[in-house]
Amino acid sequence: MNETEQAPKPYNWSLQRWRLATIFSLILLSVATATIFSMGEQFKAQIEHMQAKLKSAPQIKYIAVLMDDKHAPAQLITFDPQDNYLQVQRLNDVMEGREDSMQLWALDDSGRPLSLGVLTPKLKTAQVKVSEKVLAQAVGLAISVEERGGVEPDHPPRLPFLYTGTLIKKAL
Repeated sequence: MNETEQAPKPYNWSLQRWRLATIFSLILLSVATATIFSMGEQFKAQIEHMQAKLKSAPQIKYIAVLMDDKHAPAQLITFDPQDNYLQVQRLNDVMEGREDSMQLWALDDSGRPLSLGVLTPKLKTAQVKVSEKVLAQAVGLAISVEERGGVEPDHPPRLPFLYTGTLIKKAL
């Protein structure tokens, strides 16, 4: 062997291990980053789905239980501000006669009645379109039995109230 020729340097396995570890770490980092972004997008999609579901679920803002003369619950009334309907659910089996109509009234703090509408006969659950402004001024609700079709607008009930109850504004 000549002095000018040198023996090859031994292979540096330590350097090779560091290179492999670096490449492996970069691959792991890439996979972790992609996973984080993917999970973020899934989380956003779940939030949007839950928000849409929440918007479509009824939100009860007002509630009233109307009682009969024996103080037994007779009508459950709820109001959803999303659709501006009062939902009236009968809790007893009392039905109006053939020539009668049940009429729903809002009562202000002095007890003056304002007609909210005539209930559809013989239904267990009915809906009445109502403005939230009217309900905001009411302290109670009542139902009277009137002649078929109810009383004319701006007229008080002809007969005494069959059911009455306090209107409660629920905290959302």
